[in-house]
Amino acid sequence: MNGLSVSELCCLFCCPPCPSRIAAKLAFLPPEPTYAIIPEPETGSVSTITGSMRGGGSSSGRWKLHLTDRAEFHYNQRELDTIEVLMTRTSRGNRIACMHIKCAPGARFTLLFSHGNAVDLGQMSSFYIGLGTRINCNIFAYDYSGYGVSTGKPSEKNLYADIDAAWQALRTRYGISPENIILYGQSIGTVPTVDLASRYECAAVVLHSPLTSGMRVAFPDTKKTYCFDAFPNIEKVSKITSPCLIIHGTEDEVIDFSHGVALYERCPKAVEPLWVEGAGHNDIELYSQYLERLRKFISQDLSVQRN
Repeated sequence: MNGLSVSELCCLFCCPPCPSRIAAKLAFLPPEPTYAIIPEPETGSVSTITGSMRGGGSSSGRWKLHLTDRAEFHYNQRELDTIEVLMTRTSRGNRIACMHIKCAPGARFTLLFSHGNAVDLGQMSSFYIGLGTRINCNIFAYDYSGYGVSTGKPSEKNLYADIDAAWQALRTRYGISPENIILYGQSIGTVPTVDLASRYECAAVVLHSPLTSGMRVAFPDTKKTYCFDAFPNIEKVSKITSPCLIIHGTEDEVIDFSHGVALYERCPKAVEPLWVEGAGHNDIELYSQYLERLRKFISQDLSVQRN
């Protein structure tokens, strides 16, 4: 999310306001793809399948992940072999890339992970393996429309359709029950996460550096939600019926710490939050209390909630 000039803000909010334009200006910065999803040998040539996938071809068959150097993968072939990739279609006609990582065979929980801005599945793959291994959870992640090799363009409506498609793929293809799914959203990823969590009950929800709404990011003094506001997490979080852990850095330079506090105060099932003193927007994972709190949330807080 980048800062906007006065003229850009006036154009966004006065001419007249358009939620999709607000969303695009404030949030979406898809990087150049750092990976490809290629077919297994029996399903056709790489060039043919990759082209048809982008243009609207079939997403059936078995696929293999190819990471470029820009993905900066930190593990070896054994860990790479734990990653299964697939394409699934959304209700809005896009095909999104999904990644299932068996970090911890036999693990009870799977994180449905909605990543932050300006990254894709290739860049996140090493983080997913490290996180899942350390908290004893499997990971199911996806790229938003227009990110990575997912088709379409990024938009608020597509975000909601994207996570719905990922949820259905996790439920049907892998047979994971809602009581074993933890929804995890980071930064812009908290938008589809809160939306899904407000409509479905699951094991738990984690909101990492969340925003209250697009207007409140652009105009910190905004006190109410306007009809043209984008990403209205603040209006949906009260509908979450699953235990919810909110994590935010006190020195977040992108989404102010006050957003996390406001969501915590509005969420009826919020557990003890994690406010990371001195952390910014992109370095919370480097603090030891991050993993400690996640482990406690999964091993202790969720047990208490079930009882």
